[in-house]
Amino acid sequence: MDDAHAQGAQGAPLNRGALADQDFLSATGISKLEVVDSTGSTNADLLRSASVEPASWPDLSVLTAEYQTAARGRLDRRWEAPPLSSISVSLVLRPANAEGRPLPTQSYSWLSLLAALALREMLLETAGIPAELKWPNDVLVRGRKIAGILAQLGPMVDGLAPPVILGTGLNVTLSSVELPVPTATSVALEQPRTIDRTLLLKSYLSQFTVLYRSFCNADGDPSAGLAGGPSLHKRVEAVMVTLGKPVRAQLPGDHEIIGHASRLDEYGSLLVVDGDGREHVVTAGDVVHLRPWTPPGQGGEGGYA
Repeated sequence: MDDAHAQGAQGAPLNRGALADQDFLSATGISKLEVVDSTGSTNADLLRSASVEPASWPDLSVLTAEYQTAARGRLDRRWEAPPLSSISVSLVLRPANAEGRPLPTQSYSWLSLLAALALREMLLETAGIPAELKWPNDVLVRGRKIAGILAQLGPMVDGLAPPVILGTGLNVTLSSVELPVPTATSVALEQPRTIDRTLLLKSYLSQFTVLYRSFCNADGDPSAGLAGGPSLHKRVEAVMVTLGKPVRAQLPGDHEIIGHASRLDEYGSLLVVDGDGREHVVTAGDVVHLRPWTPPGQGGEGGYA
């Protein structure tokens, strides 16, 4: 789909009736789903609401907005998209197993990767677009960012385990001139089967809830078989474009690690082996930027792509 078609596709609001369908909600286990026309940030709204009214926002509560005026990504980076052009959705997660026992909080670091995996599956099955994951929280199509995931830990209230607020932003009908950066893309620009945001959102939530419930029932163990197939750890590594590549990890305080991205550890952190063979653990909370790296004299300018 070219830019003219992408721009012409905008303007169709989400089908609130389809999203409120009881068969859909019961099949996914979604406890609450609200659609708003505009807000600053769905993540910020849920962080506040889950703190003030925790009983009103149980596990798998969903808030989606047609337009966000103050959306934030990882490390508080701002991004904005035209109204009705994206999927902006946040979920309240209170992870617990089938017996109601809360998951260990060290498993929470996998939730954004689980969401990215669900989004990749949705793009492939519903939109017909091949996608890959970029550590720690991006979804790429042909090397360009189409979506980002942001997980934030809420406060502990009334003795309850702290909730995770999980936000997803997916570019759907943006034209190339509307993209936030030249290295981004949108569903409409990738020859999709559909750009129906309601269909895409329902498919994403369906994919996510199946994986999430299976992960919870495995007590948050990333090495356990998931939803009748490989473990979350194996599934994520299999579609992560970062692995096996030379990378440059920029850390706070102008520190950096240059090396080979080898694998993910049991917490979803990236293991980078430097030129001396030393293995470094890079966590999502520490890394400022992670970029492909080209050694000097081998193309580029010896910097990061």
